[in-house]
Amino acid sequence: MSATTETKTILKGGEFLIKETPFADVFIKDEISEEQQMFVQTAADFITNRVLPHTKELDKQKEGLMVELLNESAELGLLGASVPEEYGGMGVDFNTDSVINEEIGKGHSFTAGFAAHTGIGTLPILYYGTAEQKQKYLPGLANGTIKAAYCLTEPGSGSDALGAKSKAVLSEDGKYYILNGQKMWITNSGFADILTVFAKIDGDKFTGFIVDAKAEGVSMGSEEDKLGIKGSSTRQVFFNNVKVPVENLLGEIGKGHKIAFNVLNIGRYKLAVLTLGGSKKTATTAIKYANERIQFNVPIASFGAIKHKLAEMAIRCYANDCATYRTSGLIEDMINNLAAKGTDKVMAKLIAAEEYAIECAMLKVFGSEVLDFVVDEAVQVFGGTGFSEEYPVARAYRDARINRIFEGTNEINRLLATGMLVKKALKGELDLFTHAMAVQKELMSVPDFSTGDSDDFFAAEKKALSNAKKAILMTAGAAVQKFTNKFDKEQEIIMNISDMLIELFVCESVLLRTEKLMSIRGEAAASLHVDMARTYISDALERINLSGKHAIAAFNDGDTLRIMLMGLKRFTKYDAYNTIAARRRVADKLIEENQYCF
Repeated sequence: MSATTETKTILKGGEFLIKETPFADVFIKDEISEEQQMFVQTAADFITNRVLPHTKELDKQKEGLMVELLNESAELGLLGASVPEEYGGMGVDFNTDSVINEEIGKGHSFTAGFAAHTGIGTLPILYYGTAEQKQKYLPGLANGTIKAAYCLTEPGSGSDALGAKSKAVLSEDGKYYILNGQKMWITNSGFADILTVFAKIDGDKFTGFIVDAKAEGVSMGSEEDKLGIKGSSTRQVFFNNVKVPVENLLGEIGKGHKIAFNVLNIGRYKLAVLTLGGSKKTATTAIKYANERIQFNVPIASFGAIKHKLAEMAIRCYANDCATYRTSGLIEDMINNLAAKGTDKVMAKLIAAEEYAIECAMLKVFGSEVLDFVVDEAVQVFGGTGFSEEYPVARAYRDARINRIFEGTNEINRLLATGMLVKKALKGELDLFTHAMAVQKELMSVPDFSTGDSDDFFAAEKKALSNAKKAILMTAGAAVQKFTNKFDKEQEIIMNISDMLIELFVCESVLLRTEKLMSIRGEAAASLHVDMARTYISDALERINLSGKHAIAAFNDGDTLRIMLMGLKRFTKYDAYNTIAARRRVADKLIEENQYCF
Protein backbone atom coordinates (compact mmCIF):
# COMPACT_ATOMS: atom_id res chain seq x y z
CA MET A 1 0.00 0.00 0.00
CA SER A 2 1.22 3.48 -0.76
CA ALA A 3 1.47 6.10 1.95
CA THR A 4 -1.29 8.67 2.37
CA THR A 5 -0.52 12.27 1.50
CA GLU A 6 -0.50 13.18 5.19
CA THR A 7 2.23 10.65 6.06
CA LYS A 8 4.36 11.03 2.94
CA THR A 9 7.75 12.67 2.85
CA ILE A 10 7.13 15.37 0.24
CA LEU A 11 10.36 16.96 -0.88
CA LYS A 12 10.55 20.55 -2.04
CA GLY A 13 11.69 21.31 -5.56
CA GLY A 14 15.38 20.43 -5.98
CA GLU A 15 15.54 18.84 -2.54
CA PHE A 16 16.16 15.40 -4.06
CA LEU A 17 19.84 16.42 -4.17
CA ILE A 18 20.19 16.52 -0.38
CA LYS A 19 17.42 14.27 0.96
CA GLU A 20 16.30 10.68 0.52
CA THR A 21 12.82 9.53 -0.52
CA PRO A 22 11.24 6.28 0.75
CA PHE A 23 10.01 4.22 -2.19
CA ALA A 24 6.55 3.95 -0.63
CA ASP A 25 6.12 7.70 -1.04
CA VAL A 26 6.55 7.89 -4.82
CA PHE A 27 3.73 7.68 -7.33
CA ILE A 28 4.20 5.10 -10.07
CA LYS A 29 1.94 4.58 -13.04
CA ASP A 30 1.50 0.92 -12.10
CA GLU A 31 -0.82 1.94 -9.23
CA ILE A 32 -3.38 3.97 -11.18
CA SER A 33 -7.02 3.37 -10.27
CA GLU A 34 -9.72 1.72 -12.41
CA GLU A 35 -11.19 5.16 -13.10
CA GLN A 36 -7.82 6.45 -14.28
CA GLN A 37 -7.41 3.35 -16.43
CA MET A 38 -10.72 4.16 -18.08
CA PHE A 39 -9.40 7.60 -19.04
CA VAL A 40 -6.27 5.91 -20.42
CA GLN A 41 -8.38 3.55 -22.52
CA THR A 42 -10.59 6.35 -23.81
CA ALA A 43 -7.58 8.39 -24.92
CA ALA A 44 -5.80 5.34 -26.35
CA ASP A 45 -8.85 4.28 -28.37
CA PHE A 46 -9.34 7.79 -29.70
CA ILE A 47 -5.71 8.07 -30.85
CA THR A 48 -5.71 4.56 -32.34
CA ASN A 49 -9.10 4.64 -34.05
CA ARG A 50 -9.58 8.28 -34.97
CA VAL A 51 -6.23 10.06 -35.15
CA LEU A 52 -3.63 7.60 -36.45
CA PRO A 53 -5.68 6.51 -39.51
CA HIS A 54 -5.65 10.17 -40.61
CA THR A 55 -1.98 11.06 -40.05
CA LYS A 56 -1.24 11.41 -43.78
CA GLU A 57 -4.29 13.61 -44.30
CA LEU A 58 -3.31 15.67 -41.28
CA ASP A 59 0.21 16.11 -42.64
CA LYS A 60 -1.30 17.43 -45.87
CA GLN A 61 -3.38 19.81 -43.73
CA LYS A 62 -6.72 18.55 -44.99
CA GLU A 63 -9.16 21.41 -44.48
CA GLY A 64 -10.97 21.22 -41.14
CA LEU A 65 -9.55 17.82 -40.09
CA MET A 66 -7.56 19.05 -37.07
CA VAL A 67 -10.56 21.03 -35.83
CA GLU A 68 -12.83 18.03 -36.35
CA LEU A 69 -10.53 15.78 -34.31
CA LEU A 70 -10.20 18.37 -31.55
CA ASN A 71 -13.99 18.55 -31.40
CA GLU A 72 -14.23 14.77 -31.15
CA SER A 73 -11.70 14.77 -28.32
CA ALA A 74 -13.85 17.40 -26.60
CA GLU A 75 -16.94 15.17 -26.88
CA LEU A 76 -14.99 12.44 -25.09
CA GLY A 77 -14.04 14.85 -22.30
CA LEU A 78 -10.36 14.82 -23.20
CA LEU A 79 -10.03 18.43 -24.35
CA GLY A 80 -11.41 19.77 -21.08
CA ALA A 81 -10.09 17.02 -18.81
CA SER A 82 -8.12 19.35 -16.54
CA VAL A 83 -10.60 22.26 -16.68
CA PRO A 84 -12.60 22.49 -13.40
CA GLU A 85 -16.13 21.07 -13.49
CA GLU A 86 -17.62 24.48 -12.68
CA TYR A 87 -16.44 25.61 -16.12
CA GLY A 88 -17.68 22.55 -17.97
CA GLY A 89 -14.54 20.42 -17.76
CA MET A 90 -13.88 17.04 -16.16
CA GLY A 91 -11.77 18.46 -13.33
CA VAL A 92 -9.43 15.47 -13.23
CA ASP A 93 -6.49 15.43 -10.84
CA PHE A 94 -2.90 15.95 -11.95
CA ASN A 95 -1.99 12.26 -12.13
CA THR A 96 -5.03 11.50 -14.26
CA ASP A 97 -4.17 14.35 -16.57
CA SER A 98 -0.69 12.84 -16.87
CA VAL A 99 -1.88 9.38 -17.96
CA ILE A 100 -4.27 10.97 -20.47
CA ASN A 101 -1.51 13.06 -21.99
CA GLU A 102 0.81 10.08 -22.30
CA GLU A 103 -1.70 8.52 -24.69
CA ILE A 104 -2.23 11.80 -26.55
CA GLY A 105 1.55 11.87 -27.06
CA LYS A 106 1.19 9.05 -29.58
CA GLY A 107 -0.77 11.25 -31.99
CA HIS A 108 1.98 12.94 -34.07
CA SER A 109 0.74 16.31 -35.43
CA PHE A 110 -2.53 16.02 -33.53
CA THR A 111 -0.52 15.96 -30.31
CA ALA A 112 0.85 19.44 -31.06
CA GLY A 113 -2.60 20.90 -31.76
CA PHE A 114 -4.16 19.26 -28.70
CA ALA A 115 -1.32 20.25 -26.36
CA ALA A 116 -1.22 23.84 -27.58
CA HIS A 117 -4.96 24.19 -26.93
CA THR A 118 -5.16 22.43 -23.55
CA GLY A 119 -1.84 23.75 -22.26
CA ILE A 120 -0.55 27.16 -23.24
CA GLY A 121 -3.87 27.99 -24.92
CA THR A 122 -6.14 27.36 -21.92
CA LEU A 123 -3.95 27.62 -18.82
CA PRO A 124 -3.22 31.37 -18.93
CA ILE A 125 -6.95 32.08 -18.59
CA LEU A 126 -7.48 29.31 -16.03
CA TYR A 127 -4.64 30.59 -13.83
CA TYR A 128 -4.71 34.33 -14.39
CA GLY A 129 -8.11 35.19 -15.81
CA THR A 130 -10.66 37.23 -13.90
CA ALA A 131 -13.89 35.53 -12.80
CA GLU A 132 -15.62 37.08 -15.82
CA GLN A 133 -12.90 35.94 -18.23
CA LYS A 134 -13.00 32.40 -16.89
CA GLN A 135 -16.78 32.25 -17.19
CA LYS A 136 -16.66 33.68 -20.71
CA TYR A 137 -13.93 31.49 -22.20
CA LEU A 138 -13.26 28.32 -20.19
CA PRO A 139 -16.52 26.45 -20.98
CA GLY A 140 -15.91 26.95 -24.71
CA LEU A 141 -12.26 25.94 -24.37
CA ALA A 142 -13.36 22.77 -22.58
CA ASN A 143 -16.09 21.77 -25.06
CA GLY A 144 -14.15 22.79 -28.15
CA THR A 145 -16.40 25.59 -29.38
CA ILE A 146 -13.49 27.96 -28.72
CA LYS A 147 -9.99 27.07 -29.94
CA ALA A 148 -6.95 28.78 -28.48
CA ALA A 149 -3.42 29.75 -29.46
CA TYR A 150 -0.57 31.34 -27.50
CA CYS A 151 1.38 34.24 -29.01
CA LEU A 152 4.72 34.80 -27.29
CA THR A 153 7.58 34.28 -29.78
CA GLU A 154 8.58 37.09 -32.13
CA PRO A 155 11.10 37.24 -34.98
CA GLY A 156 13.61 38.97 -32.71
CA SER A 157 12.75 37.27 -29.41
CA GLY A 158 12.69 33.51 -29.03
CA SER A 159 14.44 32.38 -25.85
CA ASP A 160 14.59 36.05 -24.80
CA ALA A 161 10.81 36.32 -24.45
CA LEU A 162 10.97 39.59 -22.53
CA GLY A 163 12.73 41.19 -25.48
CA ALA A 164 9.40 41.31 -27.33
CA LYS A 165 8.76 44.38 -29.47
CA SER A 166 4.95 44.16 -29.70
CA LYS A 167 3.34 47.21 -28.09
CA ALA A 168 0.00 48.11 -26.57
CA VAL A 169 -1.15 51.68 -25.92
CA LEU A 170 -4.29 52.66 -24.02
CA SER A 171 -6.77 54.54 -26.21
CA GLU A 172 -7.70 58.12 -25.35
CA ASP A 173 -11.15 57.08 -24.13
CA GLY A 174 -9.59 54.37 -21.94
CA LYS A 175 -11.76 51.60 -23.41
CA TYR A 176 -9.17 49.77 -25.52
CA TYR A 177 -5.53 48.91 -25.82
CA ILE A 178 -4.26 49.49 -29.34
CA LEU A 179 -2.06 46.50 -30.14
CA ASN A 180 0.67 46.45 -32.77
CA GLY A 181 3.27 43.78 -33.41
CA GLN A 182 4.17 40.47 -34.96
CA LYS A 183 4.34 36.93 -33.58
CA MET A 184 5.74 33.79 -35.17
CA TRP A 185 5.67 30.00 -34.80
CA ILE A 186 2.15 30.21 -33.37
CA THR A 187 0.60 26.74 -33.12
CA ASN A 188 -3.16 26.53 -33.90
CA SER A 189 -3.11 30.07 -35.30
CA GLY A 190 -4.80 29.01 -38.54
CA PHE A 191 -8.07 28.14 -36.79
CA ALA A 192 -7.86 29.68 -33.30
CA ASP A 193 -10.74 31.81 -32.03
CA ILE A 194 -8.80 33.50 -29.23
CA LEU A 195 -5.14 34.36 -28.80
CA THR A 196 -3.17 34.91 -25.61
CA VAL A 197 -0.87 37.71 -26.72
CA PHE A 198 2.05 39.28 -24.88
CA ALA A 199 2.95 42.90 -25.57
CA LYS A 200 4.55 45.81 -23.75
CA ILE A 201 2.21 48.53 -22.58
CA ASP A 202 3.78 51.88 -23.43
CA GLY A 203 6.78 49.94 -24.69
CA ASP A 204 8.03 48.63 -21.34
CA LYS A 205 5.35 46.88 -19.24
CA PHE A 206 5.28 43.25 -20.45
CA THR A 207 1.62 42.24 -20.21
CA GLY A 208 -0.78 39.53 -21.36
CA PHE A 209 -3.99 40.08 -23.34
CA ILE A 210 -6.85 37.91 -24.58
CA VAL A 211 -7.35 38.84 -28.23
CA ASP A 212 -10.21 37.87 -30.54
CA ALA A 213 -8.52 36.18 -33.51
CA LYS A 214 -11.20 37.59 -35.82
CA ALA A 215 -10.78 41.19 -34.62
CA GLU A 216 -10.11 43.89 -37.17
CA GLY A 217 -6.38 44.30 -37.69
CA VAL A 218 -5.47 40.68 -36.91
CA SER A 219 -4.02 38.88 -39.92
CA MET A 220 -2.16 35.63 -40.49
CA GLY A 221 0.78 34.62 -42.63
CA SER A 222 0.66 31.45 -44.72
CA GLU A 223 1.19 28.04 -43.11
CA GLU A 224 4.85 27.33 -42.36
CA ASP A 225 6.46 24.48 -44.31
CA LYS A 226 7.94 22.67 -41.33
CA LEU A 227 10.38 19.78 -40.89
CA GLY A 228 7.87 17.84 -38.79
CA ILE A 229 4.43 18.04 -37.12
CA LYS A 230 3.28 19.13 -40.56
CA GLY A 231 -0.38 18.63 -39.67
CA SER A 232 -0.35 21.31 -36.99
CA SER A 233 -1.24 24.85 -38.00
CA THR A 234 1.76 27.16 -37.58
CA ARG A 235 1.62 30.72 -38.87
CA GLN A 236 2.87 34.21 -38.22
CA VAL A 237 0.29 36.50 -36.65
CA PHE A 238 0.24 40.25 -37.31
CA PHE A 239 -1.46 42.90 -35.19
CA ASN A 240 -2.14 46.23 -36.86
CA ASN A 241 -3.87 48.73 -34.57
CA VAL A 242 -6.00 45.96 -33.06
CA LYS A 243 -8.51 47.22 -30.49
CA VAL A 244 -8.34 45.01 -27.40
CA PRO A 245 -11.02 45.85 -24.81
CA VAL A 246 -9.52 46.76 -21.45
CA GLU A 247 -11.50 43.94 -19.85
CA ASN A 248 -9.38 41.54 -21.95
CA LEU A 249 -6.18 42.46 -20.14
CA LEU A 250 -4.90 39.21 -18.63
CA GLY A 251 -3.40 39.33 -15.16
CA GLU A 252 -1.65 42.47 -13.94
CA ILE A 253 -0.06 45.19 -16.02
CA GLY A 254 3.68 44.58 -16.25
CA LYS A 255 3.37 41.03 -14.82
CA GLY A 256 3.07 39.17 -18.11
CA HIS A 257 6.32 37.37 -17.40
CA LYS A 258 4.61 35.55 -14.51
CA ILE A 259 1.99 34.20 -16.88
CA ALA A 260 4.53 33.26 -19.54
CA PHE A 261 7.01 31.55 -17.24
CA ASN A 262 4.59 29.80 -14.87
CA VAL A 263 2.50 28.40 -17.71
CA LEU A 264 5.74 27.13 -19.23
CA ASN A 265 6.48 25.16 -16.03
CA ILE A 266 3.35 23.07 -16.62
CA GLY A 267 4.06 23.07 -20.36
CA ARG A 268 7.50 21.56 -19.81
CA TYR A 269 6.11 18.84 -17.59
CA LYS A 270 3.34 18.04 -20.08
CA LEU A 271 5.87 17.86 -22.89
CA ALA A 272 7.76 15.18 -20.93
CA VAL A 273 4.56 13.14 -20.62
CA LEU A 274 3.74 13.58 -24.29
CA THR A 275 7.23 12.50 -25.35
CA LEU A 276 6.87 9.46 -23.10
CA GLY A 277 3.83 8.34 -25.07
CA GLY A 278 5.59 8.94 -28.37
CA SER A 279 8.67 7.05 -27.19
CA LYS A 280 6.73 3.97 -26.11
CA LYS A 281 4.71 3.94 -29.33
CA THR A 282 7.83 4.16 -31.50
CA ALA A 283 9.63 1.50 -29.45
CA THR A 284 6.67 -0.84 -30.07
CA THR A 285 6.79 -0.05 -33.80
CA ALA A 286 10.49 -0.99 -33.89
CA ILE A 287 9.93 -4.20 -31.91
CA LYS A 288 7.13 -5.35 -34.23
CA TYR A 289 9.25 -4.66 -37.32
CA ALA A 290 12.26 -6.48 -35.85
CA ASN A 291 10.05 -9.54 -35.31
CA GLU A 292 8.70 -9.38 -38.88
CA ARG A 293 11.84 -8.52 -40.85
CA ILE A 294 13.66 -11.66 -42.04
CA GLN A 295 17.35 -11.59 -42.88
CA PHE A 296 19.62 -14.63 -43.25
CA ASN A 297 16.45 -16.75 -42.78
CA VAL A 298 15.73 -15.44 -39.26
CA PRO A 299 13.97 -12.38 -37.78
CA ILE A 300 16.42 -9.55 -37.18
CA ALA A 301 15.10 -9.47 -33.60
CA SER A 302 17.23 -12.57 -32.97
CA PHE A 303 20.48 -10.66 -33.58
CA GLY A 304 22.41 -9.33 -30.61
CA ALA A 305 22.99 -5.92 -32.18
CA ILE A 306 19.25 -5.42 -32.67
CA LYS A 307 18.46 -6.78 -29.21
CA HIS A 308 20.78 -4.16 -27.76
CA LYS A 309 18.91 -1.41 -29.59
CA LEU A 310 15.44 -2.65 -28.60
CA ALA A 311 16.49 -3.06 -24.96
CA GLU A 312 18.13 0.35 -24.74
CA MET A 313 15.07 2.01 -26.27
CA ALA A 314 12.92 0.29 -23.64
CA ILE A 315 15.29 1.12 -20.77
CA ARG A 316 15.23 4.81 -21.62
CA CYS A 317 11.43 4.75 -21.96
CA TYR A 318 11.27 3.09 -18.55
CA ALA A 319 13.59 5.70 -17.07
CA ASN A 320 11.49 8.53 -18.49
CA ASP A 321 8.33 6.88 -17.14
CA CYS A 322 9.83 6.59 -13.64
CA ALA A 323 11.02 10.20 -13.46
CA THR A 324 7.89 11.67 -15.07
CA TYR A 325 5.34 9.96 -12.84
CA ARG A 326 7.45 10.55 -9.75
CA THR A 327 7.19 14.26 -10.53
CA SER A 328 3.49 13.99 -11.30
CA GLY A 329 3.03 12.49 -7.85
CA LEU A 330 5.05 15.26 -6.19
CA ILE A 331 2.93 17.93 -7.87
CA GLU A 332 -0.31 16.08 -7.04
CA ASP A 333 0.68 15.69 -3.39
CA MET A 334 1.51 19.38 -3.05
CA ILE A 335 -1.78 20.36 -4.72
CA ASN A 336 -3.69 18.18 -2.23
CA ASN A 337 -1.73 19.51 0.75
CA LEU A 338 -2.35 23.12 -0.25
CA ALA A 339 -6.02 22.44 -0.99
CA ALA A 340 -6.42 20.79 2.42
CA LYS A 341 -5.17 24.04 3.96
CA GLY A 342 -7.75 26.08 2.07
CA THR A 343 -5.88 27.08 -1.10
CA ASP A 344 -8.01 27.16 -4.24
CA LYS A 345 -7.21 24.02 -6.30
CA VAL A 346 -6.40 25.96 -9.45
CA MET A 347 -4.03 28.23 -7.54
CA ALA A 348 -2.59 25.19 -5.74
CA LYS A 349 -1.72 23.65 -9.11
CA LEU A 350 0.07 26.82 -10.16
CA ILE A 351 2.03 26.99 -6.90
CA ALA A 352 2.98 23.31 -7.12
CA ALA A 353 4.18 23.63 -10.71
CA GLU A 354 6.31 26.61 -9.71
CA GLU A 355 7.74 24.70 -6.75
CA TYR A 356 8.88 21.88 -9.04
CA ALA A 357 10.10 24.11 -11.87
CA ILE A 358 13.56 22.53 -11.61
CA GLU A 359 12.17 19.02 -12.07
CA CYS A 360 9.91 20.19 -14.92
CA ALA A 361 12.86 21.74 -16.76
CA MET A 362 14.93 18.57 -16.31
CA LEU A 363 12.11 16.33 -17.47
CA LYS A 364 11.54 18.43 -20.58
CA VAL A 365 15.19 17.95 -21.52
CA PHE A 366 15.29 14.27 -20.66
CA GLY A 367 11.97 13.32 -22.24
CA SER A 368 12.64 15.10 -25.52
CA GLU A 369 16.11 13.58 -25.79
CA VAL A 370 14.85 10.09 -24.99
CA LEU A 371 12.26 10.46 -27.75
CA ASP A 372 14.95 11.63 -30.17
CA PHE A 373 17.09 8.64 -29.26
CA VAL A 374 14.20 6.20 -29.68
CA VAL A 375 13.04 7.51 -33.07
CA ASP A 376 16.62 7.57 -34.35
CA GLU A 377 17.21 3.97 -33.31
CA ALA A 378 13.84 2.96 -34.74
CA VAL A 379 14.89 4.27 -38.16
CA GLN A 380 18.10 2.25 -37.79
CA VAL A 381 16.16 -0.92 -36.93
CA PHE A 382 14.01 -0.38 -40.04
CA GLY A 383 17.15 0.14 -42.12
CA GLY A 384 16.55 1.44 -45.63
CA THR A 385 12.78 1.22 -45.27
CA GLY A 386 13.02 3.57 -42.28
CA PHE A 387 14.14 6.28 -44.65
CA SER A 388 10.96 5.94 -46.70
CA GLU A 389 7.87 8.02 -45.98
CA GLU A 390 5.82 4.88 -46.64
CA TYR A 391 6.84 3.58 -43.21
CA PRO A 392 5.82 5.17 -39.88
CA VAL A 393 9.25 5.81 -38.37
CA ALA A 394 10.13 8.51 -40.91
CA ARG A 395 7.23 10.63 -39.62
CA ALA A 396 8.15 9.83 -36.00
CA TYR A 397 11.73 10.93 -36.69
CA ARG A 398 10.64 14.27 -38.18
CA ASP A 399 7.93 14.96 -35.63
CA ALA A 400 10.19 14.34 -32.64
CA ARG A 401 12.77 16.99 -33.45
CA ILE A 402 10.70 20.02 -32.43
CA ASN A 403 10.45 18.86 -28.82
CA ARG A 404 14.02 19.92 -28.05
CA ILE A 405 13.03 23.47 -29.11
CA PHE A 406 9.43 23.74 -27.82
CA GLU A 407 8.79 25.22 -24.35
CA GLY A 408 12.28 26.70 -24.14
CA THR A 409 15.20 25.03 -25.91
CA ASN A 410 16.97 22.23 -24.07
CA GLU A 411 19.97 24.52 -23.67
CA ILE A 412 17.81 27.13 -21.94
CA ASN A 413 16.24 24.47 -19.73
CA ARG A 414 19.64 23.10 -18.74
CA LEU A 415 20.72 26.60 -17.74
CA LEU A 416 17.46 27.09 -15.85
CA ALA A 417 17.65 23.83 -13.90
CA THR A 418 21.01 24.55 -12.28
CA GLY A 419 20.36 28.29 -12.15
CA MET A 420 17.12 27.82 -10.20
CA LEU A 421 18.81 25.35 -7.87
CA VAL A 422 21.62 27.79 -7.04
CA LYS A 423 19.12 30.62 -6.55
CA LYS A 424 17.16 28.49 -4.07
CA ALA A 425 20.38 27.85 -2.17
CA LEU A 426 21.32 31.54 -2.13
CA LYS A 427 17.84 32.41 -0.82
CA GLY A 428 18.18 29.84 1.94
CA GLU A 429 15.34 27.71 0.58
CA LEU A 430 17.67 24.72 0.12
CA ASP A 431 20.64 24.08 2.39
CA LEU A 432 22.96 23.06 -0.43
CA PHE A 433 26.03 24.88 0.85
CA THR A 434 26.19 23.04 4.18
CA HIS A 435 26.06 19.74 2.32
CA ALA A 436 28.63 20.93 -0.21
CA MET A 437 31.01 21.93 2.60
CA ALA A 438 30.55 18.51 4.20
CA VAL A 439 31.54 16.88 0.92
CA GLN A 440 34.68 19.05 0.71
CA LYS A 441 35.69 17.84 4.18
CA GLU A 442 34.99 14.25 3.15
CA LEU A 443 37.42 14.64 0.24
CA MET A 444 40.24 14.94 2.75
CA SER A 445 39.13 11.94 4.82
CA VAL A 446 39.72 8.20 4.41
CA PRO A 447 37.32 6.87 1.74
CA ASP A 448 34.34 4.80 2.89
CA PHE A 449 34.51 1.50 1.01
CA SER A 450 31.44 -0.05 2.65
CA THR A 451 28.55 -1.11 0.39
CA GLY A 452 25.75 -0.04 2.73
CA ASP A 453 23.11 -2.20 4.42
CA SER A 454 23.95 -5.80 3.49
CA ASP A 455 20.30 -6.81 4.02
CA ASP A 456 19.05 -4.29 1.48
CA PHE A 457 18.62 -5.74 -2.03
CA PHE A 458 19.55 -2.37 -3.55
CA ALA A 459 22.28 -1.46 -1.05
CA ALA A 460 24.93 -0.99 -3.74
CA GLU A 461 22.64 1.21 -5.87
CA LYS A 462 21.60 3.37 -2.93
CA LYS A 463 25.22 3.85 -1.89
CA ALA A 464 26.14 4.74 -5.48
CA LEU A 465 23.39 7.33 -5.80
CA SER A 466 24.14 8.80 -2.39
CA ASN A 467 27.72 9.26 -3.57
CA ALA A 468 26.60 10.68 -6.91
CA LYS A 469 24.81 13.42 -5.00
CA LYS A 470 28.14 14.22 -3.36
CA ALA A 471 29.78 14.38 -6.80
CA ILE A 472 27.26 17.01 -7.87
CA LEU A 473 27.48 18.99 -4.64
CA MET A 474 31.27 18.94 -4.88
CA THR A 475 31.28 20.11 -8.50
CA ALA A 476 28.53 22.71 -8.22
CA GLY A 477 29.74 23.98 -4.84
CA ALA A 478 33.29 24.48 -6.09
CA ALA A 479 32.06 26.20 -9.27
CA VAL A 480 29.85 28.64 -7.37
CA GLN A 481 32.69 29.31 -4.93
CA LYS A 482 35.09 29.94 -7.81
CA PHE A 483 32.93 32.21 -9.96
CA THR A 484 30.66 33.74 -7.26
CA ASN A 485 28.30 36.28 -8.86
CA LYS A 486 29.65 35.51 -12.36
CA PHE A 487 28.67 31.85 -12.16
CA ASP A 488 25.67 32.40 -14.44
CA LYS A 489 28.04 33.35 -17.28
CA GLU A 490 29.74 29.92 -17.24
CA GLN A 491 27.17 28.25 -19.44
CA GLU A 492 29.21 25.17 -20.39
CA ILE A 493 29.90 24.36 -16.75
CA ILE A 494 26.27 24.97 -15.80
CA MET A 495 25.08 22.61 -18.53
CA ASN A 496 27.50 19.92 -17.37
CA ILE A 497 26.16 20.24 -13.84
CA SER A 498 22.60 20.07 -15.18
CA ASP A 499 23.44 16.87 -17.05
CA MET A 500 24.69 15.42 -13.76
CA LEU A 501 21.51 16.56 -12.00
CA ILE A 502 19.23 15.10 -14.66
CA GLU A 503 20.97 11.73 -14.58
CA LEU A 504 20.85 11.63 -10.78
CA PHE A 505 17.14 12.46 -10.62
CA VAL A 506 16.32 9.89 -13.28
CA CYS A 507 18.50 7.21 -11.64
CA GLU A 508 16.89 7.76 -8.26
CA SER A 509 13.42 7.71 -9.83
CA VAL A 510 14.21 4.44 -11.62
CA LEU A 511 15.44 2.87 -8.39
CA LEU A 512 12.42 4.07 -6.40
CA ARG A 513 9.87 2.73 -8.88
CA THR A 514 11.73 -0.58 -9.21
CA GLU A 515 11.97 -0.97 -5.44
CA LYS A 516 8.27 -0.23 -5.09
CA LEU A 517 7.37 -2.71 -7.84
CA MET A 518 9.50 -5.38 -6.17
CA SER A 519 7.73 -4.77 -2.85
CA ILE A 520 4.35 -5.21 -4.59
CA ARG A 521 5.09 -8.05 -7.03
CA GLY A 522 8.07 -9.81 -5.53
CA GLU A 523 11.66 -10.16 -6.70
CA ALA A 524 11.01 -12.72 -9.44
CA ALA A 525 8.16 -10.78 -11.07
CA ALA A 526 10.21 -7.57 -11.05
CA SER A 527 13.48 -9.15 -12.22
CA LEU A 528 13.49 -7.42 -15.62
CA HIS A 529 12.74 -4.08 -13.98
CA VAL A 530 15.79 -4.72 -11.78
CA ASP A 531 17.82 -5.44 -14.93
CA MET A 532 16.70 -2.15 -16.46
CA ALA A 533 17.38 -0.20 -13.27
CA ARG A 534 20.88 -1.56 -12.78
CA THR A 535 21.76 -1.15 -16.46
CA TYR A 536 20.56 2.44 -16.50
CA ILE A 537 22.34 3.31 -13.24
CA SER A 538 25.57 1.67 -14.42
CA ASP A 539 25.64 3.71 -17.63
CA ALA A 540 24.37 6.92 -16.00
CA LEU A 541 27.14 6.96 -13.41
CA GLU A 542 29.66 6.90 -16.26
CA ARG A 543 27.89 9.87 -17.81
CA ILE A 544 27.82 11.71 -14.47
CA ASN A 545 31.55 11.10 -14.14
CA LEU A 546 32.25 12.45 -17.64
CA SER A 547 30.12 15.58 -17.17
CA GLY A 548 31.78 16.20 -13.82
CA LYS A 549 35.23 15.78 -15.35
CA HIS A 550 34.45 18.33 -18.07
CA ALA A 551 33.18 20.83 -15.49
CA ILE A 552 35.96 20.36 -12.91
CA ALA A 553 38.76 20.60 -15.47
CA ALA A 554 37.36 23.92 -16.67
CA PHE A 555 38.17 25.81 -13.47
CA ASN A 556 40.83 23.83 -11.61
CA ASP A 557 44.45 22.80 -12.12
CA GLY A 558 47.36 21.29 -10.20
CA ASP A 559 46.70 19.59 -6.87
CA THR A 560 43.15 20.93 -6.61
CA LEU A 561 42.25 19.36 -9.94
CA ARG A 562 43.88 16.07 -8.96
CA ILE A 563 42.04 15.92 -5.62
CA MET A 564 38.66 16.78 -7.15
CA LEU A 565 39.05 14.23 -9.94
CA MET A 566 39.94 11.59 -7.35
CA GLY A 567 36.83 12.59 -5.42
CA LEU A 568 34.73 12.43 -8.56
CA LYS A 569 36.01 8.93 -9.31
CA ARG A 570 35.25 7.87 -5.75
CA PHE A 571 31.74 9.35 -5.85
CA THR A 572 30.77 7.76 -9.18
CA LYS A 573 32.02 4.25 -8.39
CA TYR A 574 29.69 1.32 -9.09
CA ASP A 575 30.63 -2.33 -9.39
CA ALA A 576 30.68 -3.68 -12.93
CA TYR A 577 27.32 -5.07 -14.00
CA ASN A 578 26.76 -7.44 -16.92
CA THR A 579 24.67 -5.02 -18.96
CA ILE A 580 24.92 -7.14 -22.12
CA ALA A 581 23.19 -10.09 -20.43
CA ALA A 582 20.66 -7.76 -18.79
CA ARG A 583 19.79 -6.11 -22.11
CA ARG A 584 19.38 -9.53 -23.74
CA ARG A 585 16.89 -10.55 -21.05
CA VAL A 586 14.95 -7.31 -21.48
CA ALA A 587 14.99 -7.65 -25.27
CA ASP A 588 13.77 -11.24 -25.12
CA LYS A 589 10.72 -10.09 -23.15
CA LEU A 590 10.02 -7.27 -25.60
CA ILE A 591 10.31 -9.66 -28.52
CA GLU A 592 8.04 -12.19 -26.83
CA GLU A 593 5.38 -9.56 -26.06
CA ASN A 594 5.88 -7.89 -29.48
CA GLN A 595 5.58 -4.47 -27.84
CA TYR A 596 6.97 -2.17 -25.18
CA CYS A 597 5.61 -3.83 -22.04
CA PHE A 598 7.08 -2.12 -18.98
